[in-house]
Formats: sequence, C-alpha cells, structure tokens
Amino acid sequence: MRLPANRYSKPAPSARLGDASARHHSGGPPLVGLDDRAYTLLEEGPSEFHIVVPATPPHHGAWTEGEARAIATERLDAALRWFGSVGATATGEVADEHPLYAIRDALRERPADEIIISTLPPGMSKWLRQDLPRKARREFGITVTHVVGEAPSGTKSA
Repeated sequence: MRLPANRYSKPAPSARLGDASARHHSGGPPLVGLDDRAYTLLEEGPSEFHIVVPATPPHHGAWTEGEARAIATERLDAALRWFGSVGATATGEVADEHPLYAIRDALRERPADEIIISTLPPGMSKWLRQDLPRKARREFGITVTHVVGEAPSGTKSA
C-alpha cells in the first residue's frame, strides 16, 4: 500500500517490510541478496524500509533466548548501518523467532506495500524448506519479493 501523499508535497515514500536473516559476508551488505532489490527501489523513488530480524536460535547445541536475541540485534544493527550508508530510510526490530509471526506482528504496527524476504540458497535455507515466501504471499495479500544471497562460508541454514 502506498502511503497517502499530502496534496502540497511530493508523494510519500513506499513502505517496504524486509524480513531477513541478516548474515555478514565479506564486502557485501549484511542482508543476503537484499542489496540489488534495495537499490532498485531507491532508484524508483523514495522508499522506507522496516527490517524485521527474527530471533532465530543459533544452530549449535544449547542456546538461550537472550543469546538468540543478541545475535539478531547484531544483525539488525549491521543492516541498519548498511541501509544508512546507501542513503535509505530504515527502521527495524528484533522479532519473534518464527518469521511468519514476525511479519504478521510488524504489519500490525505499520502497513507495507511489499515484503522482501531474504534467504540463503535452496538446500541451505530453513525458511525455504518451510515455504515461507509462498505462505507470506497467501497470508498477507501484498507483494512478496524473495531474494537469495550467497551463503557465508560455514553456514548450514538460515
């Protein structure tokens, strides 16, 4: 949904909800595959991004909720720095560990006209095994763009 424009000003920016497992890889943005889509949207005109990083548990042995949230917070901070560095307006939050719930919660607070889901490649992505992009399209009824990025070395799932 495009945000309403004030009749005395230029059109309001589009709101974009990015739901992503933020992963660092050398030389690139912290959100896998999102850089190309973000650049495209920014070239089309003003856009606002809201980054939702689910507090997904680490994929190693025992973990605590605090550890999962701390990792997600680091990823969110890196994503917000990256968006700021390319001149984009972005906000964000650490959310429920289940990505579909995280999207639902974020959309309750702020409407969006597109959801961008960033995953690791097929075979490595837990979210693709769960069919997250299709489920999001069906549940939310707005454009869902799925982007796939390169997996950092040593990554087994997202």
